[in-house]
Amino acid sequence: MAGHRDCRMYESKFPDVDDVVMVQVKSIAEMGAYVALLEYNGIEGMILLSELSRRRIRSITKLIKVGRQEPVMVLRVDKEKGYIDLSKRRVSAEDIAACEERYNRSKLVHGIVGHVAETCGVEIEELYQQVAWPLYKMYGHAFEAFKAMVNDPDPVFKRLEDDTNEGKPLPVLSEAVKDHLMRNIKRRMTPQPLKIRADVELTCFKYDGVLHIQEAMRAAEATSTEECPVKIKLVAPPLYVLTTNTLEKVKGIEVLTEACSACKASIDKRKGRLVVKEAARAVSERDDRLLTDQLLALEKANQEVAGDSDSEGEEPEGMGDINIDAAPAMAVDAAA
Repeated sequence: MAGHRDCRMYESKFPDVDDVVMVQVKSIAEMGAYVALLEYNGIEGMILLSELSRRRIRSITKLIKVGRQEPVMVLRVDKEKGYIDLSKRRVSAEDIAACEERYNRSKLVHGIVGHVAETCGVEIEELYQQVAWPLYKMYGHAFEAFKAMVNDPDPVFKRLEDDTNEGKPLPVLSEAVKDHLMRNIKRRMTPQPLKIRADVELTCFKYDGVLHIQEAMRAAEATSTEECPVKIKLVAPPLYVLTTNTLEKVKGIEVLTEACSACKASIDKRKGRLVVKEAARAVSERDDRLLTDQLLALEKANQEVAGDSDSEGEEPEGMGDINIDAAPAMAVDAAA
C-alpha cells in the first residue's frame, strides 16, 4: 500500500527552468546541498554552494539545515541524466510567498488523492491522470476545483467527463471512488470558522460607572453582523475581551476593530476610558484554551473567597444580592 503515495503532484515529470519549487534538504556536501523536490516525487537536485547566498558564506550550516524545507529556483534541468541545479539566493520574497501557497495547496490535493487511492485500491497515478491533472488545466489548480466541489460536485465531474472522455464516465471514477473522494474533500476543505479576539481595558470611575460600562459593552455588541457576531466579556477587572467567529479573517478583524471603536466612543462620552491592549487578530485554539483556563481559575478563586468565614455562626458581610448581569461592570467599578 505504501506505493500508492509515490507520485509527482504535477503532470510534468520535471520542473521548468526559472520555476520556484519546494525542496527538502537531505544532506550537505562540499559542493552544496542535496535536496529532494517535494512536488516531483522527491527527485534529487542540488543547490550549488555559490547559489546559497548573495553574501560571503562563513558557515553553510547557518544558511541551510538538513530536514528544512526551502523554496528554490530551478537553474538547469538535464532530463536524460536527471541533474537539476537549483538556487536559493535568487529567490525573492514574492517568489517564496507564491511557492509556499502553491505547495500547501498541492500538498492538500496530494493528500486527498493519495488517501482515496490507498482506501479504494487504485493507482494514485491513474487518479492523477484522469482526475487531478485535468483539473489543474481546467481550473488553474486542482485545489480550486476541489473547493468548488464542496458545495456542488456534479458540474465539476460533468466538465471533467466532457473535456477528457467525450462526456462518458471516467473508468477510474467508480461510485466507491467518487464517494471516498467527496468525503475527503468535504472533510479537509470545508471552511472552518476563525476566532478573532481583541483585548481591552475598560474603566469608568464616574457616578453610575457600572451602568456606563454596561452601555459601552452593548454598543460594542451592537456592531455585530450576521456573519460576525460580536461578544464582550470580563476577564478580570479592568480587562475585557471582544470576540467573534467568522469564515473571513479580514472581515472579522474589521468588525471587531469597529466594535472596539464603538465601545470607546460610548465610554468616552461618560468620561470613562478604553485602552486597546491587543488589537483584533486571529487566535489559535491554544490561545482560546489559555483564556478559558484563565477564566476558570478566576472563577474558582472568587468561589473560594466567597466561601471563607472566620466563624461558623457568623453571617458573612457583603453587598447583599447582586444583579448577575451587572456583575462584570460592578467588579470594574469596585476595583477602582
